[in-house]
Amino acid sequence: MAKLKDIAQLEDRLVAGHGMCLGCGIPLIFKVALRATEDPLIISNATGCLEVCTTIFPRTAWNTTWVHSAFENAAATMAGIEAMYKSLKRNGKLPQDKEIKFLATAGDGGTYDIGLQALSGAMERGHNFVYLCYDNNAYANTGGQRSSATPFGASATTSPAGSEIPGKLQRKKDLTKILAAHNIPYVAQANPARWQDLYNKAKKAFEVEGPAFLNVLCPCPTEWKYDESMTVKLAKTAMDTCVWPLYEVDNGKYKINYTPKEKKSVTEWLKPQGRFRHLFKEENAWVIEEYQKQVDEDWEELHKLVEMTK
Repeated sequence: MAKLKDIAQLEDRLVAGHGMCLGCGIPLIFKVALRATEDPLIISNATGCLEVCTTIFPRTAWNTTWVHSAFENAAATMAGIEAMYKSLKRNGKLPQDKEIKFLATAGDGGTYDIGLQALSGAMERGHNFVYLCYDNNAYANTGGQRSSATPFGASATTSPAGSEIPGKLQRKKDLTKILAAHNIPYVAQANPARWQDLYNKAKKAFEVEGPAFLNVLCPCPTEWKYDESMTVKLAKTAMDTCVWPLYEVDNGKYKINYTPKEKKSVTEWLKPQGRFRHLFKEENAWVIEEYQKQVDEDWEELHKLVEMTK
């Protein structure tokens, strides 16, 4: 079992000097996930919070080989790099025993939406790299517009809560299950509040032969509108309410990695966040009821998938 003191001794590939907001979940995620392999690492990073905040010209916070891709094509860029690597090894231009790992990454805007075509294509073709989505539920880098990862009922700049609508009326896209449907070797949901689980999943992802996908909840105090000191607590609440369950799909077999001792009401997830403040008006009580129903149904379905794939 990995120990924090041991992980802390490993090379830091995202170093000081980035411009992420106070309380941002991104550094928590990448400080852990990037330590899950000690092999040389190449990263393809789509436009988004991570890219913008780590590469403010003329400085960079990256201590590894890093490529900036456009919003929509981090997966396609990494697929090309990985194919080139295989070709160089095949033609004797790289040592056969030289191991390089590959990671493509983007937020939910560049993954759930704009980059889904490139991601799906790379996974279907079987490229040997890890894709990590840091899911902060919005287009946080460009003004907080809703994405397909924005939760039901949340207020965003393009789905604002008002007298006509109580925020976003569509359910959050279940991207993790969409990627599992590609029948790739490894798919998992993780959370920075459980760093050891995140580390273990990232390690598995880097070690499998073939494509792997990690979907990591990424609290965002700026767009979720909560006090930045609550990031880890709020991330844990997402697990305890089963809004963001921790599970993995290992060669088609589902496994739940965390079951709360006492499943909490979704109101404990909603109340600390300003983007859900409007839901606590009497006329919007139905939205909370519907949200709770959705979470309960998803949690029940996940248990069925575990039983079905044993």
